[in-house]
Amino acid sequence: MEPRFFKIPVCVGDVSLYVAKGHFATRNSHTNYFVDVTRQQSCLRDADAVAQQLVQRNLTNHILVDTILCMDGTRVIGTCLAQRLTQGGFRSINAGKEIYVLRENVGTNGKLIFRDNARPMLEGKNVLLLLASVTTGGTVRKGIECVQYYQGKVAGIAAIYSHQKEIDGIPVVSLFDTNDLPGYASHLPDECPMCREKQELDAVVDKFGYSAL
Repeated sequence: MEPRFFKIPVCVGDVSLYVAKGHFATRNSHTNYFVDVTRQQSCLRDADAVAQQLVQRNLTNHILVDTILCMDGTRVIGTCLAQRLTQGGFRSINAGKEIYVLRENVGTNGKLIFRDNARPMLEGKNVLLLLASVTTGGTVRKGIECVQYYQGKVAGIAAIYSHQKEIDGIPVVSLFDTNDLPGYASHLPDECPMCREKQELDAVVDKFGYSAL
């Protein structure tokens, strides 16, 4: 059955969030909500609206950014964010800088890897991890591990939606959180109460969207 989506009654600037309630399986967890960020990932206008709001949430004056590592298919948002961070019109410590925008590259072992020509964009750089959503933090930790492997520094974590306030001591800057989704829950697959109650999965979800079951 196709998930039924509805817009939550909270808007952040021009950013709206559509979600579906049910039983959903991700790579790392089972959740009772699916947060649909397809438009923000794919539509330039919506992506720029996200970037504008992230800039206003302490990314302007407090985080020095050399590179944005775009995870969860957020490269369009990352490009808009780099442009807004470097605009001279903002009182930004990044104004006038050159910011690199990289997308994640997953190797055969599931870890993030980068070719030699991309290494200078990570080595010794302040790297902002950009994600569509953060649930368990597993994807974020892969990003942190990757940045540290390439001798960079994680400058911050930004997301459209986050179930976590911080990951490994690094605050997560997000537009929406669990206060906007009452009752949101995320469980390890073998600890999922919905599975124990024999509730069928509605869909399998990943960074590209969902596949209804």
